[in-house]
Amino acid sequence: MEIEAPLSEELIRRLRRIEGQVRGLQAMIAEGRDCRSIVTQVSAASKAIDQIGFKLLAAGLTDCLTRPDDAEYTMAEVERMFLKLA
Repeated sequence: MEIEAPLSEELIRRLRRIEGQVRGLQAMIAEGRDCRSIVTQVSAASKAIDQIGFKLLAAGLTDCLTRPDDAEYTMAEVERMFLKLA
């Protein structure tokens, strides 16, 4: 599957945002911030990463369904990828 430019740009933007969140987490830990705040930010970063995976997988699934003869992935492979993200 080839990632279309708009999706690629969106995913890169999201990853940069997550990168900032992770840097913020590092600072929070270094500053000795309270556990509740840190866990909240870890959860937010984790969910953002999950969303990237699902977005990418959804694009691949759409590609598989619209061009089944040319699909690079079988439905079983797509299912395994979804389960990895679950």
